[in-house]
Amino acid sequence: MSPRILIAVAVAGIVAFGAGMMIWVVVQPDATTETPAAAPGAAQREHRERFFGGDPDRDVRGGQEMKPRW
Repeated sequence: MSPRILIAVAVAGIVAFGAGMMIWVVVQPDATTETPAAAPGAAQREHRERFFGGDPDRDVRGGQEMKPRW
């Protein structure tokens, strides 16, 4: 295979990949076709609070000095 054909095929593949990615990013699914999410209940709210809440008893104000690794 000649180098010109190989380069042309590579460029065409990159362009096709880029076009596919742009279509995938730009085209959003229709909101009416998706099933509506259930309203967050008390159990989901409690789970989120436990997951993101952190430990209120832990003192994190002082911290530890970061040292460069060089």
